[in-house]
Amino acid sequence: MHQPLQRTKVWDLPTRLFHWSLVGLITAAYFTAELGLIDWHFRCGYTILTLVLFRILWGLFGSDTARFSRFVKGPGAALGHLSHFLRRDPDREVGHNAAGGLMVLVLLALLLVQTGTGLFSNDGVFTEGPLAHFVGGLSDTLTGWHAFNFNLIVLAAALHVAAVLAYAAFKGQDLVRPMVTGFKTLPATEPAPRMRPALLALALLAVSAALVWSISQLG
Repeated sequence: MHQPLQRTKVWDLPTRLFHWSLVGLITAAYFTAELGLIDWHFRCGYTILTLVLFRILWGLFGSDTARFSRFVKGPGAALGHLSHFLRRDPDREVGHNAAGGLMVLVLLALLLVQTGTGLFSNDGVFTEGPLAHFVGGLSDTLTGWHAFNFNLIVLAAALHVAAVLAYAAFKGQDLVRPMVTGFKTLPATEPAPRMRPALLALALLAVSAALVWSISQLG
């Protein structure tokens, strides 16, 4: 017999806003750099760093499906999940699957490297990051790493998009809609994940923003 299904909230608003804001900010950071709008490029970088720090805190103290302890399961679990990739079945994952969880860690790590090196970088003319004067000539090296690492971010983002499209094509699973609406259709017996209050998210965001602002004033 088929299990009864119900519409269940799996993604809280802070997690969804983080996800889609990051897409826009990375795009904006790229174009502001290409157009030579360095002041705006730094603003984008500071905002991205704020969001990444927030996401790390939210991964420790946030809603169930946002917590690292919930979805970080290691390479073995990820490979086990991918071994059934061609099996067409409904999406019954409450949050990130094991493979998706590893991708979250990879993207967060790459974004930390990107924003971290950006703090020490320079444009070779007039502008430098707030921490560049602490490292002297090493700033040029870190600027090179900053440029190279962006290519890794583009690659990881492309793999992420390809995976989403592949899940839709081969498994018939729509991973985008839940990240927009916050809801999935799950078995009625599946307990809904616990959602943390928005005020906690705002407090963690404020802590992250204060830390990034303090760093930005060191230049």
